[in-house]
Amino acid sequence: MSLPPATIEFAHRMFDAARNGDSAVLVPAVKAGLPPNLTNPEGNTLLMLAAYAGHHALAKELISLGADPNRMNDRGQSIVAGAVFKGYGDTVKVLVEAGADPRAGKPTAIEAAYMFGRKDLMFVLGARDGDVGGDVPRPVGR
Repeated sequence: MSLPPATIEFAHRMFDAARNGDSAVLVPAVKAGLPPNLTNPEGNTLLMLAAYAGHHALAKELISLGADPNRMNDRGQSIVAGAVFKGYGDTVKVLVEAGADPRAGKPTAIEAAYMFGRKDLMFVLGARDGDVGGDVPRPVGR
């Protein structure tokens, strides 16, 4: 059974709204019943798409509406690791404050911060000795 074209188009509009930070479109839809953990074919949630684009205010709103900050995509990547990869410190803070696990996924958010030399984010993520294994590449440019 496949979904009607109008349903698929609506879902695409919602994923685009998340990527573009369009809270005026996305938030009312979630409040009206759109699942806050709706995923695209790659397993990326609305929250992951918003966070990966650096929309920290929308990320915070989606979390308040029930989006799971610890949901992984189909490649085993965490939302917070994606925000670290993109260098969006404000978004990383929002996710950590909401309970995102910085040690989940591969690479973990802490490992990503290490690889990209983001000591500031390693602090935000609560990195400890032993969080970065020997198989993690050294920081970029070092």
